[in-house]
Amino acid sequence: LKKRGSEGGELTSGQTLVYAAEASAASAILSNPIWVVKIRMITTHWTDPKSHRGVWHGLSSIYRTEGVRGLYRGTLLALVGVSNGSLQFMAYERVKRFAFKWKRAMFEKAGRPYTLEDDKLANTTYIVASGASKIFALAVTYPYQVTRARIQNNATKHLYPDIPTCIKRTFSESGVRGFYRGLATNFVRVLPGGCVTFVVYENIAWLLRIAAAT
Repeated sequence: LKKRGSEGGELTSGQTLVYAAEASAASAILSNPIWVVKIRMITTHWTDPKSHRGVWHGLSSIYRTEGVRGLYRGTLLALVGVSNGSLQFMAYERVKRFAFKWKRAMFEKAGRPYTLEDDKLANTTYIVASGASKIFALAVTYPYQVTRARIQNNATKHLYPDIPTCIKRTFSESGVRGFYRGLATNFVRVLPGGCVTFVVYENIAWLLRIAAAT
């Protein structure tokens, strides 16, 4: 999608947002049953008769007792949640584009030629860009993640039977803070992996460009 959209030049922020949303939506729909099983395995004690012994047992058990609808419980929220990845990629591309423009300007100011080997940012820049974009995306979309987890948790199904009830109950019990419970822990969990992923991706992409040009 990115290659198709950038044939006429650089992607705009809007194009980046749309293409990232399309890819994230497909991923969310395909992986939702796994997320349902994961949430229930985490929130159900192993001694509970309703606990799942593994992924396959969870999938088959939910399908047998709740049907396909049970496997796709929370899908609407998952689709809302594609904005997380979309916002992250949009912010990341904007920061990276600014960094590249600044680097080219520095080369031009110094009178140095800008070669393909130079078409790469420092790893620290990639780390800062990916970390900042992830923090931005999480801060905006975290309330949906809290709501989705409570909807998919079988143990609290009687408390949060649907999205409107879940939102109203969470707000009445904890206020706005209730929608951001666990945010700091989530930052610690996702930031290292996200930063490493982007650094590895950018370095491999750069090496492939170098190899293709030689």
